[in-house]
Amino acid sequence: MRTVIFDLDGTLADTSGDLLTAANHCFRAMGHGDVLVHGADAGIALRGGRMMLTHGLKRVGAYDEDTVQAYYPVLLEAYARDIDTHTSFYPGALQAVELLSNAGYGVGICTNKPEHLAELLLTRMGVRDRFASLVGADTLPVRKPDPAPLREAARRAGGDPDWCVLVGDSDTDRNTAKAAGVPSVLVTFGPSGDDMAALEPEALLHHFDDLPGLVPDLIGAAA
Repeated sequence: MRTVIFDLDGTLADTSGDLLTAANHCFRAMGHGDVLVHGADAGIALRGGRMMLTHGLKRVGAYDEDTVQAYYPVLLEAYARDIDTHTSFYPGALQAVELLSNAGYGVGICTNKPEHLAELLLTRMGVRDRFASLVGADTLPVRKPDPAPLREAARRAGGDPDWCVLVGDSDTDRNTAKAAGVPSVLVTFGPSGDDMAALEPEALLHHFDDLPGLVPDLIGAAA
């Protein structure tokens, strides 16, 4: 079976609002107030919890790696409490997933979000059953851009890892697909969308309506 594997944050869904809220919870606990700005700092949020803590602490001149490590679990706990308050799927994302599944593709997720948080988010939003696989940052001993999580996501979705495509939104996703020897599609509607063309993916995606038409040629060429 051929598979389409998606990144989660910044690709299928805009999770930045809830991530930034969790980070600011930490900064308030440190006495800095709200350091990161909703909207303006969305791109930082989608790079993960440690990146938010690092960037925020540097912004207020208080960066210390020990502080980042100490508050990372606090951030994760705060995020889990309100993981779906501001999060929404990008227009057409779930429709594209349904069309691909109905066309016979295995559809899964490969994310650098911790697996239990990805499971929690998808379950709370009522869409976990739409994905045949979910591989998170801690599912395997390695994470993206190592190709192993992508290949495992394809296998768990019932597919051959050599016949898949990764849909993502970052250099991490581009490098993961390249390391796995499969095509990548990078979305242009996220916070870093203007930078995606320079990464030279096999395809750029401006709207999810276009994805079902792109996939057959991409996977066919790879196979």
